[in-house]
Amino acid sequence: MKIKKNLVLLGMMGVGKTRIGKFVAKRLKIDFFDIDKLIEKKNKMKITEIFKTKGEIYFRKEEELVTIKYLNKKESIISLGGGGFINDKIRKKVLSECISVWLNVNLETLYLRLKNTKKRPLIYKNNRNTIEKIFMERKKIYSLADHEINCDNLNLNQISNKIIKLYEKI
Repeated sequence: MKIKKNLVLLGMMGVGKTRIGKFVAKRLKIDFFDIDKLIEKKNKMKITEIFKTKGEIYFRKEEELVTIKYLNKKESIISLGGGGFINDKIRKKVLSECISVWLNVNLETLYLRLKNTKKRPLIYKNNRNTIEKIFMERKKIYSLADHEINCDNLNLNQISNKIIKLYEKI
């Protein structure tokens, strides 16, 4: 299937955007881009290092530059970082030029996936309250996406089938 618009996956860190995006892209035989991985490659360091050495403001500027660059490509699946869609410029471009899908899971699932992570600088060594606070702040903005898929109790195949069906309707 040839896609005409970029398909953008968004949602909280730990929801599975990269895993799902790679799987869908492979099934559709199209390119997949993970914005966080592209930022790491460009900066030759992990996101946690970028946050430690250059700060969150630097990271957010890099995130905007890299995301806009890849949103200008066509016919691909793009996985935004957890905070990418919060950026007004990114969000406006995604909503006007792409198909956006919010991959959502409940707070308990998020907590179980993130509680021991060392790769997430906003929640490293933080607790359930931090995860809940970030989720509550972001979900109002995530809800602006074209589509929402509740990924609780769904496997990778079921989620990717839903994404492909959404896209085929366009």
